[in-house]
Amino acid sequence: MDILRFITAGSVDDGKSTLIGRLLYDSKSIMIDHLEAIERQTKNRDDGEIDLALLTDGLRAEREQGITIDVAYKYFSTPKRKFIIADAPGHIQYTRNMVTGASNSELIIILVDARHGVIEQTRRHSIIASLLNIPHVVVAVNKMDLVEYSEEVYNNILKDYDSLAGQLGLKNVTYIPISALNGDNIVDASQLLPWYKGDTLLNYLENVSLADDINLTNARFPVQYVIRPQTEQLHDYRGYAGKVISGIYKVGDAVTILPSGESSRISMIELGGKKVKEAFAPQSVVIHLRHDVDVSRGDVIVKDEDIPLIEQQIEVLLCWMDNKPLIAGNKYLLQINSSRVRCVVKTIDYKLNVNTLEKDLSPDKAGLNDIIRATIKTAQPIAYDSYQKLRVNGGAILIDETSNVTVGACMIQ
Repeated sequence: MDILRFITAGSVDDGKSTLIGRLLYDSKSIMIDHLEAIERQTKNRDDGEIDLALLTDGLRAEREQGITIDVAYKYFSTPKRKFIIADAPGHIQYTRNMVTGASNSELIIILVDARHGVIEQTRRHSIIASLLNIPHVVVAVNKMDLVEYSEEVYNNILKDYDSLAGQLGLKNVTYIPISALNGDNIVDASQLLPWYKGDTLLNYLENVSLADDINLTNARFPVQYVIRPQTEQLHDYRGYAGKVISGIYKVGDAVTILPSGESSRISMIELGGKKVKEAFAPQSVVIHLRHDVDVSRGDVIVKDEDIPLIEQQIEVLLCWMDNKPLIAGNKYLLQINSSRVRCVVKTIDYKLNVNTLEKDLSPDKAGLNDIIRATIKTAQPIAYDSYQKLRVNGGAILIDETSNVTVGACMIQ
């Protein structure tokens, strides 16, 4: 059974937490004791209904404000698929939270309040989805009950968002009219929306194809661990463990180890302790090479006919996540997959306005939640692809050497 990782995003009070609560509740993915606790907390509500938003808004401070102020992860499953949900805040000051939640997501649900339509925060969330190259976008037009389930209102929002999606180059956009509060079109089709002939939200999430999102063309295998038991039975054993993040590897393939440039051929592949003839993304395997070459954690094994870029200076789009500002000249650790090298941020080229895509040229620093274009120089060459071409080998993080805290999320250009 495969896993769909998705994120929800929307403006304050668009109903993100209620939507997730409804998905969990209607798909019967809530533990009985958890449900009873939620019922006790909402017993004084005038309408007597359960406040499903409390299933994700776990902190008392969040409940008192009536908003979500952190990324809440929830897990549930149906007979068809497992799901990991990231509920990200809608405020601009929590851009880093959305970037964090979206970095591993294959799909984003952007909630639009049917009463207000496409607004500035909708545009900002869509821009971030575009920058992060999220493969699938669902525009959930929520609170249809408050506009009398009007097809005209829904169609006007669809036209407005279609225009925005075209400007941003968003692909695979799906529109679903819903009412998270009442459960319309969440799990079961609503009789109040007879003009809508598409999938319910859960049905779409269960059946959206993820196979096309896996790159099987560009073979990339970052080495996570070198296995050398050095026992009497396995005194010559040398295997390179890791995850095939993209592409396909076969026994006999001519490969290059980066960044050293050493060449060899694959002599054996092990999957789950058994020998196999080939391995493909996203399998975790052990690869053996025919020649005794120097391979370490952080090296990347690639096929000879498809070599990624190998540079010491890279251009990145960077979301700054630290309270301390980023200033040109600051030194950090750059981690891409299992490779970690020292680096320096040479220049901050511009700051991106995530509401308008306008560029503030030559800023002197970057503050918390800013998205900037920067030039980074590394102490050793790194093997990478552009984020737009190959997301799994084009994303990196900056780490503070002193505190070991992640301070920046990078999309290599």
